[in-house]
Amino acid sequence: MIEKEYYWYGIAITVYLLSCWFFSIMRAFHTCQKSKEHRKYIWPDRKLQVIIYLMSVCLIPYAVDPTSPAAWLLVKCYFPATYYFYCGVLLFMFFGSVKQWNKWKTISWITAILVIIAVIPLVINAWIPGGVLSGKGMVRHEQIVLAVSLLTIPFCAMSMWKVWNCIVEARDENYSNPDDFPLAYAKRVWLSPVFLSLFIWPAFLTDSPRVMAWMCLPLSVFNIALLINVMPVWRQVVLLSDTEGPESEAESRERILMEERIDQIAQKIEEFLKEKQGYLDPHLKMDHVVEYCGTNRTYVSLTFKERFGGFFNYVNQLRLEHYEQYLKQHKNTTKDIAAQESGYSSYQAYYKASQRLQKNTDKHLQD
Repeated sequence: MIEKEYYWYGIAITVYLLSCWFFSIMRAFHTCQKSKEHRKYIWPDRKLQVIIYLMSVCLIPYAVDPTSPAAWLLVKCYFPATYYFYCGVLLFMFFGSVKQWNKWKTISWITAILVIIAVIPLVINAWIPGGVLSGKGMVRHEQIVLAVSLLTIPFCAMSMWKVWNCIVEARDENYSNPDDFPLAYAKRVWLSPVFLSLFIWPAFLTDSPRVMAWMCLPLSVFNIALLINVMPVWRQVVLLSDTEGPESEAESRERILMEERIDQIAQKIEEFLKEKQGYLDPHLKMDHVVEYCGTNRTYVSLTFKERFGGFFNYVNQLRLEHYEQYLKQHKNTTKDIAAQESGYSSYQAYYKASQRLQKNTDKHLQD
């Protein structure tokens, strides 16, 4: 018969397992039709999240018998062995078709193989009655888990760094379409591996089932909080506009007013950047355009996105056109001077901008 204290250990891990399975079920089935038709617009990857959270099923032996040494070894090693990989691969999914996730598949698979090598023997040992690992084998495998966990930390850190770069780019209006990256969601989750480190190591380091029981509670809450944040992440402008019913008269009037306001701001933008050649200022910022338009940054940013393909794209299109025209009119000039006369600090700055603009154009054509 299971002792009373161990009974609560089993309850704690069961709560954690239920939160994982609830997460998987909701992510598997709670998807609108438009999301299914435009799967690349769903952030982060839905199927991958479902698979990762279903992996917790291997911890069932500990929920059934918390007194089993083999089951305890599995559950205490599971979190440090897998969580950095889970966090890293899910964060890498931010790259999708926009950020070329395919570039990172190789390193992700290598990391996955390391995690499998660390976890599979523990799963077999816990699920087969009597186990397959000796006392020395169990101690040795703890060392393997520790080594694998430390090796997955750089993988996770790299993914955090990549997502942070995306956050900076999106914050600085450097995307042709800001909807390509869920900025608000990214800000909420990119540091989650650091937060989770506080809960995945204590039980392993202390070898304490009681500590594990207390760990399971915040991890369960984290699963539900992540689910709440994940559900509305897909691009609402692209997907939801077609899923709603007929718009009401008030909504129609509001939409018309919004279009009129965008038209007015677009005229101001063209007046400032094109007619007055505001693009020739090499230190031009969005704030300068906002000040000229006499409205708030949100409306100006939206207008750039809707009418001009983004602030960076439009300004540099004008600069590149000016550069080409300047070279035709001044055949004896240097490329560096032409670049400086076109709003760039140097030819190198011109070259970087042209390359980036070409990438944005190619990406748009691929989408």
